[in-house]
Amino acid sequence: MSTSSEAPTFLKGMDRLFDLLARICQILAGVALVAMTVMFAWLVFGRYVLNDTPTWVEQVSHLLLMVIGFLGAAVGVRQDSHLAVVLFRTAVPSYIRTLFVIVTDLMMAAFGGLMFWYGLELTKFKWKTLVPLIQVPEGLRSLPLTICGALVFLFSIGHLIRVFMGRDERLDSIE
Repeated sequence: MSTSSEAPTFLKGMDRLFDLLARICQILAGVALVAMTVMFAWLVFGRYVLNDTPTWVEQVSHLLLMVIGFLGAAVGVRQDSHLAVVLFRTAVPSYIRTLFVIVTDLMMAAFGGLMFWYGLELTKFKWKTLVPLIQVPEGLRSLPLTICGALVFLFSIGHLIRVFMGRDERLDSIE
């Protein structure tokens, strides 16, 4: 039996899993950012030094930008560092603040679910078409959207579980 200050085993396991997923997203987004930087350096070198512009850089950078943007957004939801307007939440009493937090998390979960569902449909629809110049499935462009939607849904549900168990540790949701 756990003490009142110790988190239940379920929450510890959920937090470990979600932290691992967020860390993987951070690493993938970081690698994508470094790769895109190197590619653009090669683009500039090729264009101005070799007088031979590598045309594939633009297409690959579009794919990498999707990875950076969407996986980074999912991490922001997990770490509660995404863009948020908390003016109303901080200006009201704590019981109303908790209601605002719950509504926000429900809306984020719904948004994540829709992103996942429609992102999956888009990915499946575009999978048989190839991206020009690099010959990979066009569906790869929307795959980060799909993954982000699933993660936003999961992370938002995790926040809700913590709220309902009285274990929400986000700064603007507690007194």
